[in-house]
Amino acid sequence: MAEPMASERVHVTSLTAYPVKSLGGVSVDTAVVEAQGLRGDRRWAVVDPDGTKVTAREEHALLGLRAEPLDDGGVRLLGPGADAIEVVPPRDAAPVPVGFSGQDRARPAGSGADHWLTEQVGRSLRLVWQDDETHRPIRPELGGAPGDRNSLSDAAPLHVTSESSLAQLNDWVVEAALERGQEAPIPLGHDRFRPNVVLAGAEPFAEDGWSAVRIGDVPFRATMVCDRCVMTTIDRDDLRTGKEPIRTLARHRKWDGATWFGIRLTPVLPLAPGASVRVGDEVVPD
Repeated sequence: MAEPMASERVHVTSLTAYPVKSLGGVSVDTAVVEAQGLRGDRRWAVVDPDGTKVTAREEHALLGLRAEPLDDGGVRLLGPGADAIEVVPPRDAAPVPVGFSGQDRARPAGSGADHWLTEQVGRSLRLVWQDDETHRPIRPELGGAPGDRNSLSDAAPLHVTSESSLAQLNDWVVEAALERGQEAPIPLGHDRFRPNVVLAGAEPFAEDGWSAVRIGDVPFRATMVCDRCVMTTIDRDDLRTGKEPIRTLARHRKWDGATWFGIRLTPVLPLAPGASVRVGDEVVPD
């Protein structure tokens, strides 16, 4: 396992919560940690009328929308040129079928949210909520252990990327562009990867070898290195699909038939009351 840079402690540089899966999120300075990840992160998701999940992989327009968490667990939905709408957790709504691995029911947000999403994206959509009592396990083949719980995120509650790893990736992208006789592209940002936690101070890709890590006072277990999909190739400004970073990751970071960047974590339970992570927290790999 690579060692942290001697001149700088490893620390958190940003935290982001994404209340609705595939929508833009919000930067925070402090986040409470729950068994399913950061409080307010990916407890909501978008589905078809029949309950099939819909993500930005299929509907790029979702990335142009944004969700802000509310104190009661609800969300405020925002879109360009649209009036914002606030959605309260539908605690009394009858669960409806949904197509998430490890979870086949969720509570529908209601017609107001559904109409808002449908108008913004241009197809019939529904918003659903994962209530706090739902137990969605992390699959063993994705690094899950008995007792692990997940939000509506793909594979684990917390996603982490590092400044140095992204800098190395951007260097590779520039090198490849120059080899092809092209101009150096604008550097990719962490938003292409939608991490909850960005850290600095470690050697590039040191995180690949971490089996456990403590962020501030909160312990986490690493479940897997994060495999990357087409969502990373969608430009966040114009929502068009390009070839990077998958093309360059396939050149430098491909194994087991996938490309890899960042790691996934799950909190070690039980959590201490009020467990939280903060920007500036030291990150200590175990």
